Amino acid sequence: MKAMWNLEVIRLLMSMLMMILVVVVNRSRFCFAILDPVDFLALQSIRKSLEDMPGSNYFSSWDFTSDPCNFAGVYCEGEKIVALNIGDPRAGAPGLSGRLHPAIGKLTSLAEFTVVPGRIMGGLPATLSQLKNLRFLAVSRNFISHEIPATFGELRRLRTLDLSYNQLTGGVPWAVGSLPALTNLILCHNHLSGSIPPFVSQTLARLDLKHNDLSGSISPGSLPSSLQYLSLSWNRFSGPVDRLLPRLNRLNYLDLSLNQFTGPIPGCVFRFPISNLQLERNQFSGPVYPAGSVSIQTVDLSHNMLYGEVSPLLATVKNLYLNNNRFTGSVPAVFVERLMAGSIQLLYLQHNFLTGMPINPRAAIPLSSSLCLQYNCMIPPVQTPCPINAGTQKTRPTSQCMEWKG
Repeated sequence: MKAMWNLEVIRLLMSMLMMILVVVVNRSRFCFAILDPVDFLALQSIRKSLEDMPGSNYFSSWDFTSDPCNFAGVYCEGEKIVALNIGDPRAGAPGLSGRLHPAIGKLTSLAEFTVVPGRIMGGLPATLSQLKNLRFLAVSRNFISHEIPATFGELRRLRTLDLSYNQLTGGVPWAVGSLPALTNLILCHNHLSGSIPPFVSQTLARLDLKHNDLSGSISPGSLPSSLQYLSLSWNRFSGPVDRLLPRLNRLNYLDLSLNQFTGPIPGCVFRFPISNLQLERNQFSGPVYPAGSVSIQTVDLSHNMLYGEVSPLLATVKNLYLNNNRFTGSVPAVFVERLMAGSIQLLYLQHNFLTGMPINPRAAIPLSSSLCLQYNCMIPPVQTPCPINAGTQKTRPTSQCMEWKG
């Protein structure tokens, strides 16, 4: 009887112990879910400085009487916020208005910070540089103004910086070029000026600076060979690229158009694994000699100062813009063959000093192909429609053809 009583006592004690253990575990879980007070107050300040634009209801879930880690766009680990994606990321969402509050710098564990397109104005808080764990920073398609804080150079773990489609002024801070882990730098469609810094990161894969007012030459060692995407169009960059581009043989996108680059075009670029080579509207000069066969679908070398004969190696290009240069001689017969076969879809040769093209005047060019030979040192052997900006003159004046010898 005594043994049975002892057994019941043991069972009761075990049951009580299990209940206590459950309470302790649940209480520890509850405590673990409470957001750090500093992060809580910082999030409140960020919220007060922003508003939903008409049609947006992003902040409807931000009820500070509940757990902020359940708010839309807020992601926590333990007591700290590690990612903050402000705004509704769905396509067509109206976005937010207001300003970015300096309290963002209090979220010391933040690794990712993004803001959807909207009407957020003012400058980037300098306190962002306090986020030593930040790896991804994207505030694009808003109305962010002023300069990029030079203190961004303190974000040593930053991999992606996207500030595109804003109203930023000033230069690209040299400290940004010193970021060792930078993989993507997207600053296109702003009002940035001055020269660009050398980039030390050996993992930089994407550099997009198009549509700014940047200038100066780019030294051969300033861009790492890791680059896969390079867009510098619509700026005022100058100087040669014949030593810069051969180092960037991993590029799968290249656009240097609408700048003031000079000197020859290195033949190696025609073998890059890209689908579109955009070098138009610069001051490139010299002959064009591709280093082997060309598999690029579209090559635009128009509006430069290139001269010499047209290389037959370019006949494999589907869309070829050589117009508004100083090319001389006769167009190689291989161009005619591929044009008649429909392999060449567009061949613009207008506004050069070409003297002939071996094509039958009665040849029927496929409807899918476009050819323009206007304003050269010959009477076009076939009459084909040309773009309006080619002008109305069919042939270049004889005096110009006599003076220009290539």
